[in-house]
Amino acid sequence: MPELPDITVYVEALERRLIGQKLVGVRIVGLNLLRTVEPEVSDAVGRAVREVRRIGKRIVIGFEGDLFFVLHLMIAGRLRWDDGEAAVPGKVGLAAFRFTSGTLILTEAGTKKRASLHVVQGEEGLAEHDRGGIDPLAASAAAFGAALRRESHTVKRALTDPRLFSGIGNSYSDEILHRARMSPMVLTGKISDAEVKTLRRATREVLTEWTERLREETGSGFPAKVTAFRKEMAVHGKYKQPCPVCGSPIQRIVYADNETNYCARCQTGGRLLADRALSRLLKADWPRTLEELEED
Repeated sequence: MPELPDITVYVEALERRLIGQKLVGVRIVGLNLLRTVEPEVSDAVGRAVREVRRIGKRIVIGFEGDLFFVLHLMIAGRLRWDDGEAAVPGKVGLAAFRFTSGTLILTEAGTKKRASLHVVQGEEGLAEHDRGGIDPLAASAAAFGAALRRESHTVKRALTDPRLFSGIGNSYSDEILHRARMSPMVLTGKISDAEVKTLRRATREVLTEWTERLREETGSGFPAKVTAFRKEMAVHGKYKQPCPVCGSPIQRIVYADNETNYCARCQTGGRLLADRALSRLLKADWPRTLEELEED
């Protein structure tokens, strides 16, 4: 699922193409895509785009008159751009938004269509889609520590909780915890001040490095290979492959439809985190499905 680095690069690419451009027309074919009735999508037609921003894992397109489109790509939703007038592609196509500068196309792979579009009026309507998590790149050390310790969770769950941190999901949380050399299952109430400092530094480093990497990869084009699994990642999606730091095989924790990847030597002192032993903890502190983890 697109997370903070991916969404940031999407937003920057859209800004270059949409600011000042008018919406000419909208075609929606995804039956479950539009989640609001009023205002109507057609109310935005003829209005110019004033801004594009990120709220958590959502992309917001702001039009004249404080009208906003709020796009949540969920797990498999992706955006494409065509400089001309393009149709909604078959099978995976959900919608096409025609602007004076080109066409923004929304697709979603797979049979479970969970991507969503909300049309809202004003900042108050927009605020309903903000889960309240702090910006992990802008937050002070004190704010980061307070958010981390606000509730009793495993550190993995805390990082991916949108009420605590904005824009971090399953893949980058794995990378952050590996960089911090921290077990995903350590409880936030037991983390020392020094460990909080280390985790904050790792969070900022990983998210910044990946944002810059994706910016360089995209250049002046439009993001075309947005994925949660990248060969340059250290642990996420790398089960049984060698850790880039110590060479030990990457391990995983599986619960329901969720998977966490980690290096036992680097993060848990060589101990394997057995799923069966953790089942009671995970049941209380882990989403039951991948969709539940990513939907916020």
